[in-house]
Amino acid sequence: MASKKGSKEAVIVASKVRAYIKSKKCLTSGESLEALNCTVYCLLDEAIERAKANKRSTVKAQDL
Repeated sequence: MASKKGSKEAVIVASKVRAYIKSKKCLTSGESLEALNCTVYCLLDEAIERAKANKRSTVKAQDL
């Protein structure tokens, strides 16, 4: 995922995601893994902003 232009480093474990999806009797496309990785980055960025808005440097579950 990180090899593509503009892609961020993977924060998900692709093999675990694939295994979970397979356990639900579905297949996984490579694009879905990159989309999930981007979604996780967005969630983390939003959580970081919430923590900072509350004058904290610690991201808590409530920020997610």
